[in-house]
Amino acid sequence: MKKEIYIASTAGLHAQLAAKLVDVASAFQAEVKLHYADQTVDAKSVLGLMSLAVPSGENVTLVAEGIDAEQAIQEIEKILE
Repeated sequence: MKKEIYIASTAGLHAQLAAKLVDVASAFQAEVKLHYADQTVDAKSVLGLMSLAVPSGENVTLVAEGIDAEQAIQEIEKILE
């Protein structure tokens, strides 16, 4: 499952938001990846997410595969938008 998500936070994908995203993504069995600017990282890795340096107002693509992929995407979307 794939979903494009707008980063609404005025600080972009900052450390606190990345940590919250990792907590939510880690609660699911699905493999969750985040794509931005030709880079792909594991959404369960704070360092990976921070390495993307996503600024405010950008779109990222969330991709999840596995049993609870749809639910994972829905919960992560709530955090990012």
